[in-house]
Amino acid sequence: MTLWNGSYPFYPGPNAVFPFDTTQTVIVTTFLSMLVTFIIILPGIRGRGRFFWFLRLVLGLFLGAVILNVQFTKDWETGWVQVKTSYKSFSRVQVNVDVGLHIGLEGVNITLWGNPMNQINETINYNEHFPWNFGADYDRSYREGLEKGLPSPILYVAEKFSTQSPCAMHKQYRIAGHYVSLTLWLAFCTWLISILLFSMSVLLYGGHMLLVTATLIFFSLLFFSTARNTMKCPIQFGPVSLRTNYGESFWLTLAAGLLCLLLGLGIIILNSVQPEKLKLIFSLDKRSEEEAWDRSCLAAEPSCSAQDGFMVPLGELCHVTATQL
Repeated sequence: MTLWNGSYPFYPGPNAVFPFDTTQTVIVTTFLSMLVTFIIILPGIRGRGRFFWFLRLVLGLFLGAVILNVQFTKDWETGWVQVKTSYKSFSRVQVNVDVGLHIGLEGVNITLWGNPMNQINETINYNEHFPWNFGADYDRSYREGLEKGLPSPILYVAEKFSTQSPCAMHKQYRIAGHYVSLTLWLAFCTWLISILLFSMSVLLYGGHMLLVTATLIFFSLLFFSTARNTMKCPIQFGPVSLRTNYGESFWLTLAAGLLCLLLGLGIIILNSVQPEKLKLIFSLDKRSEEEAWDRSCLAAEPSCSAQDGFMVPLGELCHVTATQL
């Protein structure tokens, strides 16, 4: 079969890489903008409260950004394999490629990179997304891939996750993704409530809400782990198989859950053992701040003591005036 313009004739156009998802960019940009805005007003905070305020700001924004961002990532579970396999159906031509599988909460991404990139007069660089979120039809996306004539390795991996496959992986990952997304949205709401409670100086209940947030995050990880650890069909390419492991989003979510747990426990323990230090961390100890401010004023204005020496009490001034009269 002849080639034209670098593509097979039954393609509607040249192969294109899956478009970049701007949702994560919007989330990261929003939280970074908030961080920069608060850093600008940081010099207006005096004393040791500046450091604790900045620390609370960074930790709070980090937790919120992670909980919200991982719901739209596609690397909860990833795997790569380097194989030599057929490139098209009904063709004996074989190519050296790297096949990647990236499983997210809303679908699966399958990548195919040539090794080298240019082979058989074509640039092998694919990244196809097959969604299973609400309102999406995975089987329809798979049929569209068949109609476009996607390479055989992509269609082979995508078929494993279809509803007609005997592997039943589609149902496992789809249901797990829905439950994980639901629990993470609840965790995001409890995180917002904890921020509101801390701003209202209700520290103990804010710590409790952080523990609730950590619990919801751990439940989301448990839901995803149950889908991954169930029996599933091997993805075999000749003598080698494509194996997957937990991706960056999974470990980042775990880190956020552990951080919420440590912060919540730390606040509750400090509130019962040393509440004064907890108030100092949240800039609620006004007496120590006033003393520190007075010491800084005295150090900056040494003439204050000299002025005090010339000041006469009001009673003595009245007494002298009465004697003269």
